[in-house]
Amino acid sequence: MTGRRRLLLVGAGSRAYREYMLRPVAEAYDLWLFTDREPDWEGPYLTGHTVLDTTDPEAMAAAAGPGKGGAPYDGVLTWDDTRVVQTARLARLLGLPGSPPEAVLACRDKRATRAALDRAGVPQATSILVTSLRQARAAAAATGYPLVLKPRALNASAGVVKVESADQLAARFRVARGATAPGAVEVAPGDVLVEEYLDGPEISVDAAWYDGRMSLGFVARKECGFPPYFEEISHLVDGGDPLLRDPVIADVLGRAHAAVGFTTGWTHTELRLTSGGPKVVEINARIGGDRVPDVGRLALGVDAALIAARVACGESPELRPAHRRVAAVRFLYPEADCVARDVVIDEKALPASVDTALALALPGQELRLPPRGHVSGRYALITTVADSREACLADLAKAAGAVRLEVLRPL
Repeated sequence: MTGRRRLLLVGAGSRAYREYMLRPVAEAYDLWLFTDREPDWEGPYLTGHTVLDTTDPEAMAAAAGPGKGGAPYDGVLTWDDTRVVQTARLARLLGLPGSPPEAVLACRDKRATRAALDRAGVPQATSILVTSLRQARAAAAATGYPLVLKPRALNASAGVVKVESADQLAARFRVARGATAPGAVEVAPGDVLVEEYLDGPEISVDAAWYDGRMSLGFVARKECGFPPYFEEISHLVDGGDPLLRDPVIADVLGRAHAAVGFTTGWTHTELRLTSGGPKVVEINARIGGDRVPDVGRLALGVDAALIAARVACGESPELRPAHRRVAAVRFLYPEADCVARDVVIDEKALPASVDTALALALPGQELRLPPRGHVSGRYALITTVADSREACLADLAKAAGAVRLEVLRPL
């Protein structure tokens, strides 16, 4: 017995994208992992684990029992988008803190999100659910071009594509309708949203929620590439960003979360800053991906994983920035689809501002760019932190030059 709080974690995620979060949580909590497979790199961070079907909340509740060592668990947490609904149901079964599963499903199901926001008058894109190309053509006629096609319940912009004109609709509808992701079981596959294209830059807001009250963590400015797709290639957090204190954004966020019924936990909300004001793109009922929380920590000293664990255990967030700097992450891609031979990082050529330079591609791994692949084309990531946006971006570009992809053969 350590006397520390005991936390259940449902799924650890991939090492490159989640180890930096698992480490501080394990330092502060006795951490038990529910997982679909035997742990590998996660092992040193755990007090124990159970291999079971993490799509089954009842099975997880039975496995949790009264808690290992005879004491109940204090909280349950996941940062896996495909397990947020099951984790919310598990929390309810165990009587642990969290938002209602119905609210989490309303975030996971993008059509349900749209319906809830529409009823509450929250600014967002016009959206029409379709299941066939015929329906998509009718929806496009009502929405107008340009428009966006979006799978109903995927994440990280998978299958999301912009359509400029009617002659592009059929081919791009096939892309959106055929997009898949492991573990997406809450909503039947194939449903697509035909949505109004929103002008303006895209941002994400990570925030803690406690009994319906928001504590804003950080705002990330997103850069997308590979049009007409929305591959997320870079995120930047500025500790002095005026959006952190923008009352309009705070109001939209509050109204949006009230509309779906989300009260307790951590969310990653995406918005477009349109000419008509901020509009909600989607609400994700978990911590942001793509190393965005790492960048938030570098820029503001805000540790999303630790705060999310605290809220999951029924404690108030106590979110206070420790400093205000500028940090960013960039993902590196090949010029064309290929098979990687190796990723070589010249450590001596990296600027001092680089916090992480990490190879993502393994020897022999296929790297595919959109639309043939989604995030699978990344061969490395880099994070930098500096005192200004200009210095941060300049060092990010310099660091990219110190990372070289060796190609085995083209695809």
